[in-house]
Amino acid sequence: MLNTGRTALARVAVQYAPHEHRPLQGYATALAAFGGLAATLTAAARLSGRPVPERPALADVALISIATHKLSRLLAKGAVTSPLRAPLTRYTGPAGAAELNEEVRDEGSTVRHSLGELITCPFCLGVWVATGLTGGLVLAPRLTRFAATALTATAVSDFLQLAYDAVKKAPDAAG
Repeated sequence: MLNTGRTALARVAVQYAPHEHRPLQGYATALAAFGGLAATLTAAARLSGRPVPERPALADVALISIATHKLSRLLAKGAVTSPLRAPLTRYTGPAGAAELNEEVRDEGSTVRHSLGELITCPFCLGVWVATGLTGGLVLAPRLTRFAATALTATAVSDFLQLAYDAVKKAPDAAG
């Protein structure tokens, strides 16, 4: 039964993108994993008895938003996190301030390829990170806010570093 589903999805993938390889089976696996993450967080919240806020506080939304941005970029582009991506990617060059460009390796399964795409895309990772941090606000709010504060402070620091660097490189207005 499972093999039949894979074969059907492979046929759909060819019809969907006849001139380009699109790893739809891998994407379907990633979607199922994300659904599993969301279901696990939901079950954990229910079992813990912790209340889920009807409306999150605006301060929490801002904190989690900036922390999501930083953690997503760190995981997807950071030089220091390249060992996490290395089994699925190939280094292609620097991408600017402490970031790398990498390409997804084409060898292996569609799941491997999809995972490589996921972990090199800060936009794609953002959904996963935001879901984890939002779940953390329910299950472990103090720890989540603490970690998110560190990530947010780092993101603000990054922007200040880049602004400082830009000001230093700007032509002198006086002369």
